[in-house]
Parts: sequence; C-alpha cells; structure tokens
Amino acid sequence: MTIQVGDTLPDATLMEMTANGPQPLSVKDLVAGKTVALFAVPGAFTPTCSAQHLPGFVTQAAALKAKGIDEIACLSVNDVFVMDAWGKASNVGDAVRMLADGNGDFAKALGLDLDASGFGMGVRSQRFSLVAKDGKVTQLNVDEGGGFEVSAAEYMLDRL
Repeated sequence: MTIQVGDTLPDATLMEMTANGPQPLSVKDLVAGKTVALFAVPGAFTPTCSAQHLPGFVTQAAALKAKGIDEIACLSVNDVFVMDAWGKASNVGDAVRMLADGNGDFAKALGLDLDASGFGMGVRSQRFSLVAKDGKVTQLNVDEGGGFEVSAAEYMLDRL
C-alpha cells in the first residue's frame, strides 16, 4: 500500500555522510518536531535527477524555508558514498541533506519502490516529493511513468 496524505511516515534507517564518516539516521529522528521536505529520485547522477530535480530544490531552498520548511532532504536508493559525491558534485552545500536508502527499505515501506531492473538498475525509488510535519505527510507528489512534473521543488512550493 502506498503512503497517503495524513499517514505517518514509516521508520527506516537511512545513511548520511558526516564529518565522522557514514552515519545511520532514522526517519523518525529526521522528521521529529520539524517540517521536512523530502524528495526522492530513481538514481544519483542520472540525467533528470542531476539536471533538474536536485538543482530545483537547491535553488528553491530559501523560498521553501520561508514557507515553513525546516529541512530539505534528497533520498535515493544508492549508497552513502554515491550520495555524498553527488551532493558535492552538485554543490548542494547545506541546502539539502543527501540521504542514502541503500537497500530501498524506506522506498518499499512507503510503497513507492520501482523495479528498474529493465534498465539494469534493480529496485529503486519512484520520483516523488513530500512534506511531513512531525512525521505526518501533509503533501505527497508522485510522478508517473518516468515523468518529472509534480515532484519538482516549484510544484511543492506553489502548494505550501
């Protein structure tokens, strides 16, 4: 079953690169007491994700925060080292937290996993964005069929 507006995010352990190396981060800790904009991409360094999706959230970070977003996080079913390298290559700085869902456990728990084995990518996350207030989903935007429209930062911003 797919997560819906009004549902509480399931907990899962993500990985984040820190000054001390890779560290686990629970979804529960990420969202506790905050309003979080979370967006997921099928893969780091992929064309649409690198040219449009991630840069849109970096560019709109200040505007999102002005509308009440405390934290912006990018999620992909990639390892923590790839997510860290992608964040550095994309100059995200402190605008977006780069989080790895290495085994796709969180994507599966959301019901937003994607079988991309036909492209040699295995199980990945669908392209989506959501807003969670203290863990409860208040906005959910899922792109269909490989498109890129409703999960964009601008789309989210217009609905805050």
